[in-house]
Amino acid sequence: MSGSTGSGRGHLPTGRVAAACLFLLAIAYGLIGARIDYAFASDPLGPRVFPVALAIALAVLALLFARRPEGAEELPKGALLGRTLAIPTLAVASVLLMEPLGFPVAIFVLTAGVARVFGAGWVRAAFGGVLHAALWWAVFVAALEVYLPTGTIFG
Repeated sequence: MSGSTGSGRGHLPTGRVAAACLFLLAIAYGLIGARIDYAFASDPLGPRVFPVALAIALAVLALLFARRPEGAEELPKGALLGRTLAIPTLAVASVLLMEPLGFPVAIFVLTAGVARVFGAGWVRAAFGGVLHAALWWAVFVAALEVYLPTGTIFG
């Protein structure tokens, strides 16, 4: 057992699991990015370059991480695991709420939820969520004239 990092056989190799997940994400992102349709006449590189380049970079970094995963931390447990999983759960919920409830409600849920995860009280979290939603609505819709969904329920 020379060269062991000190982790026992019963422990989950979190570093290698994370590297494998990142590598699979890179492959999926690269394949999806490579399928973007565009008119060649508009731009020789097109919109495919950025996602494919990011996928390649992520794949390379995942492979490097898989070679030396010793710095990986153990998986969190208990309340910390709940807080850790709450952030991506809120992000997914925000995306799923975008179509039916619109951008303002979705960004409110994301912002207020993240504020609660980081210890804000309900009033402060709600206030921050309202301000954040109003700020980004003003920036994108009023200032930049970018379409943001209002939701099928409200729009």
